Amino acid sequence: METKPGLPKELVMEIERLVREISVIIKRKGRELLHEFPITPPQFTALLWLNEEGDMTIGELSQKMFLACSTMTDLVDRMEKNGVVERVRDERDRRVVRIHLLDKGTSIIREVMEARQAYLSEILSHLPVDEVKEMSKHLSTLHREMKI
Repeated sequence: METKPGLPKELVMEIERLVREISVIIKRKGRELLHEFPITPPQFTALLWLNEEGDMTIGELSQKMFLACSTMTDLVDRMEKNGVVERVRDERDRRVVRIHLLDKGTSIIREVMEARQAYLSEILSHLPVDEVKEMSKHLSTLHREMKI
């Protein structure tokens, strides 16, 4: 493994391990929190994409989520049955059907995010505020560098 000169290999290995383990913990806790809601983790991810990007076709949504269109169609069918999304014909091209986020879906997103943030707030409350601010700064830097 190549590392930047002066950057110890062991340090890089430790950071990778910590980020990976934190990711696993967040996913596990996220799944636990979703048990209280009428939605599965992939459905929640789809709701987040619709909330961030606006109405999308099945094809667009399946590309964002790296799922086959047939899998996405089944997912949307269940979400529509639960009243969190609806299929809407595009006004400019009636052949195009877009998935539209409904108020119930928006409410679920808000409630789940509040529960996630409450969990994280509880964890962070054990640390000094200055340490939390530094952590935020460093995570933002890491995130920015990874997006390049």
